[in-house]
Amino acid sequence: MIRFLLNRELRVEDRLDPNLTVLNYLRQTLGKTGTKEGCASGDCGACTVVVGELVGEEGAERIRYRTLNSCLTFVSSLHGKQLISVDDLKHRGELHGVQQAMVDCHGSQCGFCTPGFVMSLFALQKNTAGETTEERKAEAHEALAGNLCRCTGYRPILDAAEQSCCQKQPDQFDVAQPEIIAQLKAIAPRETAELNSGDKRCLLPLTIADLADIYTANPQARLLAGGTDLALEVTQFHRELPVMIYVGHVEEMKRVEVFDDRIEIGAATPLTDCYEALSRDYSDFGELLHRFASLQIRNQGTLGGNIGNASPIGDSPPLLIALGARLVLRKGSERRELPIDEYFIDYKVTARQEGEFIEQVIIPRPQANQAFRAYKVSKRLDDDISAVCAAFSVTVENCKISAVRTGFGGMAAIPKRAKACEAALLGQTFNSATFERAALALIEDFAPLTDFRASKEYRLLTAQNLLRKCFLELEAPQAVTRVTHYA
Repeated sequence: MIRFLLNRELRVEDRLDPNLTVLNYLRQTLGKTGTKEGCASGDCGACTVVVGELVGEEGAERIRYRTLNSCLTFVSSLHGKQLISVDDLKHRGELHGVQQAMVDCHGSQCGFCTPGFVMSLFALQKNTAGETTEERKAEAHEALAGNLCRCTGYRPILDAAEQSCCQKQPDQFDVAQPEIIAQLKAIAPRETAELNSGDKRCLLPLTIADLADIYTANPQARLLAGGTDLALEVTQFHRELPVMIYVGHVEEMKRVEVFDDRIEIGAATPLTDCYEALSRDYSDFGELLHRFASLQIRNQGTLGGNIGNASPIGDSPPLLIALGARLVLRKGSERRELPIDEYFIDYKVTARQEGEFIEQVIIPRPQANQAFRAYKVSKRLDDDISAVCAAFSVTVENCKISAVRTGFGGMAAIPKRAKACEAALLGQTFNSATFERAALALIEDFAPLTDFRASKEYRLLTAQNLLRKCFLELEAPQAVTRVTHYA
């Protein structure tokens, strides 16, 4: 049985199909058709909803509002949370402030994408912290990057964002916040839950020990964190997932802890929550996260999921490989550590054993004289997958390269180090000739494929040029315009 709030209404569900998405739950089960299906793959944002969760210490709780793609969210993940859709915003016959801003600024034409934009604006209004016009614009661009419109262009929608954030007034959600907090505290998960439709089920453990035991007993189950990739098996390939284990309530796997020598990130930590720690130590990692899919995906997708998915074009693995990250893998009560570059074996094949899961990602903190650069090349600036992703960690001492690690995505069947390139750099003089030899060595490391994103020739030349760019930036950082990522 799962319990959640639909706006302010308590919903208790125990016989729903765990494969049911929030989008279809709203539209087909409840008849709330304001939320639209556009792509069913998390690309267009038409189906955007907002989920509220309690955060903060006991006695000082607050509600954190985040956007999600309802087409990629299984209904089981709503357990203990508040779901808000566009149908819930109008209050006592009056439009919500963000809806009125869209009307005032002529931000809607055909209207199909409008509900998604409205919900992204609603979350933006709740979360905006920018004090200057430029800061607010940057927040608006990030909040709306996962919403696509084919009619109006984006200027009137951005005007609506400015109006709704600068002229915001307390709404019904602000007024009712104490009562909503009390409702959420009353339905907070306190034991392992299960959503069961008879032939399909989803288990929702609360502790990492419970997760380990359940997964050991059900090794055929699919682990569900954000579900931004797993849900595609249902929405795009029309497969059924008989058994899932949702890890989003396991608090031990959602922690980010910073030590003197390392950052430890729980595998179920949403990418949005990884940003602060990673960007503080590695600014390029932070820049890449801004372009990692969309805000809706980052709010939901997890670092462990992006690794466990084992995609050759996943954005985080090349960076983690270059940084020498390690994975903590757990099976039952047993744990083992594995360098992340040894985790990937072949296309979608990993070193994870049956019943084993990624518990934690350990990332070394920067050392003296270490520089880190990361680059993403994609057809579209925002909300797109890499054609080539490259990351370089280079330590230079006394004009010699004393340590180097690389990581590449889109160049092979797995995210991979370029070991011939590294060998050409290690111990050599830090100059352009060394990097030219290393660029040529990439031919030994990779034989990339041609697909609809890029040709093999383009990929190889791009990888070489990114290595050259890395040298130019490290040689004369003040003379080179920093464009961390390309489109």
